[in-house]
Amino acid sequence: MTTIRVAGPPPYDVVVAPGALNTLPSVVGGARAVVVVADARLAERAKEVPRQLPDVDVTIELVPSGEQAKTVGRLERLWEAFADAGLSRSDAVVSVGGGATTDLAGFAAATWMRGVRVVHVPTTLLAMVDAAVGGKTGVNTAAGKNLVGAFHPPAAVLVDLDVLSTLPDAEWINGMAEVVKAGFIADKGILDLVRDGARAHASELVERSIAMKAAVVSEDPTEAGRREILNYGHTLGHAIERREEYRMPHGHAVAIGMVYAAELAELSGTAQPGLARSHRDLLSTVGLPTSYGAGAFDELYDAMRLDKKARAGRLRFVVLADIGEPARLDDPDRELLATAYERLVGS
Repeated sequence: MTTIRVAGPPPYDVVVAPGALNTLPSVVGGARAVVVVADARLAERAKEVPRQLPDVDVTIELVPSGEQAKTVGRLERLWEAFADAGLSRSDAVVSVGGGATTDLAGFAAATWMRGVRVVHVPTTLLAMVDAAVGGKTGVNTAAGKNLVGAFHPPAAVLVDLDVLSTLPDAEWINGMAEVVKAGFIADKGILDLVRDGARAHASELVERSIAMKAAVVSEDPTEAGRREILNYGHTLGHAIERREEYRMPHGHAVAIGMVYAAELAELSGTAQPGLARSHRDLLSTVGLPTSYGAGAFDELYDAMRLDKKARAGRLRFVVLADIGEPARLDDPDRELLATAYERLVGS
């Protein structure tokens, strides 16, 4: 068992181990009621929670898979379920699912009675290494992805490594975008493991990716500074997701966004030529896309201007000066952005 501490506030542990769910009783001690918010595809797995908590009144609420769960209407239904369960501030919410489930359950917990405990049990690689750690929660609106949300650190994150052995290839590839991102921005050793064969190093990749994020979040819990580096690839990525009406997997959009950020770094003189090529080579190796369609720049540009990192309508991009050396590109002109997009289309 590996326990990774996130400093908070409040501090919490990420438990990484086969059978990590066995530690749930110690995490929700004192709870009279627990509401499980679970991906509808994981109904059987969600039933493991009441088996772990035989003396607690457990209610299971199933939600749609993926981004379709992250709506205001679904959030209202969860609030109603919390009320029906009599959920109080001494009780808890447990999420079982991928990143969309943790986002929704976390925001519902953050807003119920101004905050109740939430424990995340991530079941996808992407959720394990990114979405479940750090306390970001939210839902989507017509204006964009995650523009409505809150910081609400979990009471714990329980990462069951046994899940990885049964993870479908599509889910593995999707999550690898966030693993590779962790390597690009902070831990070059992750990239070496990916080149050597990611599946063979699955447990170490999960632990190293979580450790990287935990260190950044501990230093900057509310994204006042350094935590912005975790958004590498996300500015264009979120715009693509919105344009695709969330039919494109998050990891695929972020992979394209990272290549775009690398192109911007080269064109702006922040990085030397070759950075974008290294991105394409590595991301292609794990099965992720590295280009996007022509004719979409104007629409994506408008969407990017709504990005949470924008200030007074001015775009800000996380870029790299080199592998492991994140930097920020403030208010790049539209022509530069368009040129980088042309390279993205032609790659």
